[in-house]
Amino acid sequence: MRCAPEGRNATAPDSRFQKALLTRDTLLCKVKDMESSRAAEHLQVIRTLMERSALYRRALAPVMILAGVLGLAAAVVGRGLSLSDPVRFVGYWYGVGVVSLLGAFLLVRRQAWQHAEPFWSPPTRRVALAMLPPLTVGFLLGVALVAATSLRSRENPSQAAVLSGAFVLVGLPLAWVILYGCALHASGFFMTRGMRLFGWVIVLGGCIGLLASPWLDASAPPDRLLNLSYGIMGVCFGGLHLAYGVYLYFTEPRGNET
Repeated sequence: MRCAPEGRNATAPDSRFQKALLTRDTLLCKVKDMESSRAAEHLQVIRTLMERSALYRRALAPVMILAGVLGLAAAVVGRGLSLSDPVRFVGYWYGVGVVSLLGAFLLVRRQAWQHAEPFWSPPTRRVALAMLPPLTVGFLLGVALVAATSLRSRENPSQAAVLSGAFVLVGLPLAWVILYGCALHASGFFMTRGMRLFGWVIVLGGCIGLLASPWLDASAPPDRLLNLSYGIMGVCFGGLHLAYGVYLYFTEPRGNET
């Protein structure tokens, strides 16, 4: 295939013929160049991911430990404050999530700076994009339940109490757990295999909670729902993260720093 016209056709006086020169051959050459560039970029990303698997593992240990400590502390503080109002409950855990993300960002940015690596690299973008859909669904689900509860409280206070106790305090945390596990599993395709397994553990834990917990029992005592709610958040977002972070820390190959 020629990517530029040659010979007699290149100097043809007819304007219609000159316009036709930028048709099949030219477009095919451009498409071929674009596909080659994309293939080279994908190969570079795959190579970078394989080379940095140890770095990802090293970065995960402090991030998981930080998330675990914050999750456990937030569960204890929230239960002590008895935050059961839907707006306060959702806002409280959204605030905890923002603090956790900020702490993780600072830790990963610090490690990237120490090793003279770009932070927002193509592999990092792919990890973030893989986790974005489930996390977005979880965020919107919390907003939707708060809005529905606020609307029901004006029309039917008793029904709003059921929504607040059953759905918001127990059903919503379990949904967050499942969606978060899906996000971790999706990110595991660009990180270590252990992240996918960790995501499955969280997803299965959330599913078991949906089947076993009385999250639809309107007659459940408020204290029981509060204990169950903050227990779910503390165990799944605190204890499991802390345990996985400690495991990564003690099983990390110390001699591999590249």
